[in-house]
Amino acid sequence: MADASSRTDTSIVLDDIDKNQRMENGSGAVLPSNSSDRSDRSDKPLDQKTMRRLAQNREAARKSRLRKKAYVQQLESSKLKLAQLEQELQKARQQGIFISSSGDQTHAMSGNGALTFDIEYARWLEDQNKQINELRTAVNAHASDSDLRLIVDGIMAHYDEIFKVKGVAAKADVFHILSGMWKTPAERCFLWLGGFRPSELLKLLANHLEPLTEQQMLGLNNLQQSSQQAEDALSQGMEALQQSLAETLAGSLGPSGSSGNVANYMGQMAMAMGKLGTLENFLRQADNLRQQTLHQMQRILTIRQASRALLAIHDYFSRLRALSSLWLARPRE
Repeated sequence: MADASSRTDTSIVLDDIDKNQRMENGSGAVLPSNSSDRSDRSDKPLDQKTMRRLAQNREAARKSRLRKKAYVQQLESSKLKLAQLEQELQKARQQGIFISSSGDQTHAMSGNGALTFDIEYARWLEDQNKQINELRTAVNAHASDSDLRLIVDGIMAHYDEIFKVKGVAAKADVFHILSGMWKTPAERCFLWLGGFRPSELLKLLANHLEPLTEQQMLGLNNLQQSSQQAEDALSQGMEALQQSLAETLAGSLGPSGSSGNVANYMGQMAMAMGKLGTLENFLRQADNLRQQTLHQMQRILTIRQASRALLAIHDYFSRLRALSSLWLARPRE
C-alpha cells in the first residue's frame, strides 16, 4: 500500500515537472504532441524544395532574358553591317570601281573587292533567272521573232555586264576571279581561267540547235575551232607564266643573312610581282573570248535557235549549281 502510494506520488511529481517545462518552453502554452512535431518537421523540407525550384525558375528566366537580349543585339548589329555594306556597294557602283570605306587598308581592295563582286554576281544571277524565265515563257507561247529578239538582246547585254564587272573586280583581286571562289564547287571543277570554255560550250549546244543549215554548221564548226585554238594559246601562256614564276622564286632560295643576298631576294620578288601582274591580262583575254563567242554564235543562229541556245546554257549551269547543292547536302558516314 505504501509502495503504491509512493509510485503515485512520484508519477504526480514527474507530471508536474513535465508541465512546468512545457509551460516554460511555450511561454505559457502547452507544446503540441510528438505527432504534431513530426508533421511540422515533415513540412519544412517541402518548403525548402519549393524554394529551390522557384530560385531555379527565376535563374532560368534571367538567363532566357539575357539570351534574348543578346540575340536582339546581334540582329541589330547584323542589320547595321548590312546597311553599311549596301552603302559601300552603292558607292562602288556610282564610281565604277571597288573600294572600301573602312579604315582597314590592308584588305581594302582584296577583301572588300572580292566581297562586293560576290554580291554583284549574286544579283546578276538573280536578274538572269528572271530574264530566262521570261524567255522560256515566250518560247513556249510561240512569241513572234521581234518579241524574242527583244528578250534575247536583253540577255546578251546582261552577259556583257558581268564581263565588265569581272574586269573591274580583277583589278581588285585577280586571284579571287581566277580561282572561281564565287562559283559553286561543281562549277569550279570545269573552270578555265575564271569562266567556261567557249569551245566546250559550243559542243554542248550541238544537239539543241537542230535543224541547222549547212552554212550554220560550217559557221559553228569554224567558231568552235577558232575558240579551241585561242584557248590553247592562252593555256600555254599560263603554263609558261607559272614555269617562269617558279624559276624566279626558286632562284631566291639559298642561305640568307648577307646584304647581297637580301638585295638579290628583293629583286627577285619584285620580278615575281611583275609577272603576277600579267594574270589580269590573261583573265581579260579569256573573258573577251567568251564574250565574242557568245555574240558570234548569236549572229550565226536564227532568233529562235539563239533562244534555245541561251536556255540550254542557263539550264546547264543551273544543273551544275544544283549538283553542288546535292553533293554538299549528301549524308556523311
